[in-house]
Amino acid sequence: MRAMGGQTAWDNAHYISWNFFGNRTLLWDKWSGNVRIEWQKKPLQVLVNLNSGKGKVLLNGVEQTQPDTLAKYLKMGKEAWINDSYWLVMPFKLRDPGVTLKYMGEKTDDEGHATDMVQLTFEKVGITPDNKYHVWVDKKTHLVTQWAYFEKFTDEKPRFQRPWTDYESYGKILLSTGRGKDSSLKPVQVLDSVPAGTFEKF
Repeated sequence: MRAMGGQTAWDNAHYISWNFFGNRTLLWDKWSGNVRIEWQKKPLQVLVNLNSGKGKVLLNGVEQTQPDTLAKYLKMGKEAWINDSYWLVMPFKLRDPGVTLKYMGEKTDDEGHATDMVQLTFEKVGITPDNKYHVWVDKKTHLVTQWAYFEKFTDEKPRFQRPWTDYESYGKILLSTGRGKDSSLKPVQVLDSVPAGTFEKF
């Protein structure tokens, strides 16, 4: 976290926007928990507060008011944020409540860098608490260079393994946007302000 700007810089980063591999764009108000999500391959927009679960849904150009439909898509929006934000800011969440870290020793990543490997498991947190991750942290830069995802913590082989590349400064924090061939989280922005009504109006 220090290598990426530190806890204070992370706490002070107000709004973060990014694109999840061309599938959807997200704008997150870290201070209030409001998120705006716009799907790019289907006519769906979700405005949801991560703390209350309340919000608005625009589907096929029509605002949804039927309670079951509204609940379904608000849940979808929150789960999209949980997944998509982890791909971008995981190193800042290593010490979240419910995350268990285990040092796995010195390893060499796929690019030949000397790293320390850390294992992440989860105790009754998130939507998939059975997941496990391995994270490679460069011994010189102290930045994550790659990660591996295991669907279950008992799995011996990962579902996937991806690099963490293309580190750039956004505001006062450092973020990585490269996740392998043709896989980018850009464009990324860290903003101090957004237009009024961003989280209230479609």
